[in-house]
Amino acid sequence: MADEVVLLDFWPSPFGMRLRIALAEKGVKYEYKDEDLRNKSPLLLQSNPVHKKIPVLIHNGKPVCESVIALQYIDEVWTNKPLLPSDPYLRSQARFWADFVDKKIYDIGRKTWTTKGDEQEAAKKEFIDCIKLLEVELGDKPFFGGETLGFVDVTLVPFYSWFSVYEKYGNFSIAPECPKFMAWVKRCMEKESVSKSLPDQDKVCGFVAEMRKKLGV
Repeated sequence: MADEVVLLDFWPSPFGMRLRIALAEKGVKYEYKDEDLRNKSPLLLQSNPVHKKIPVLIHNGKPVCESVIALQYIDEVWTNKPLLPSDPYLRSQARFWADFVDKKIYDIGRKTWTTKGDEQEAAKKEFIDCIKLLEVELGDKPFFGGETLGFVDVTLVPFYSWFSVYEKYGNFSIAPECPKFMAWVKRCMEKESVSKSLPDQDKVCGFVAEMRKKLGV
C-alpha cells in the first residue's frame, strides 16, 4: 500500500516550509491543504486538538504535530537523504541549534515588524546577534551539518522568506552585517527542494502589510 501523506499548512508559515522542504528533498509525494487560520478546518482541529496549529503532517491517517517533531518523523520514516547525522553527539548538536532557532528567530523577527521605538531597536540588534552566532556555528562548512543540506538548514532557511519583511519594517539590512550567513542562504536556495518550497518575499510582504492593518500597527 502506498503511503498517504497530507500536509495541513499555511503558505507564509516558516514552520510549514520546513516540512515542504524535507518532503521535497526526500521525494515524498503528498497532498497539500492550505488552511484558513481564521476558519480552521475540522480536519485541523481533529488532527491537532491540543494546539490547533499548523503544520500537521498526516501519514496514513496518523497526525504528527509541531514542525521540529514532524521533521524528525519524516527523517526517520523516509531514510534516504538523511537530515540528522548518524553520530549521537552530532545529532544532539543539530537538535540544540534547531531548538535555538525555534526559541529565538521567529519571536525576535516578529518584533521587528510589530513593535516600534526602543523595543524594535532592541529586537533588530538581537536578531543580528543571533544570526552572527549562527554564522560562528556554521564556520567554514557549506551547510550546518557539513557537506549536505541537513536538519538545522531545513529548520532555519524558511525564515529567509521573511527577511524582506524584517528589513522593510525594521529599517535595517541583514546582508552587510552577516555576509557568511547570506552566502549560506544562497547555497540553500540553489537546491530545488528549498527554492520551490519558499514563497516569494514580495508576496510575504504583501501578506504582512495586511496583517499590520488588522493589528493596527
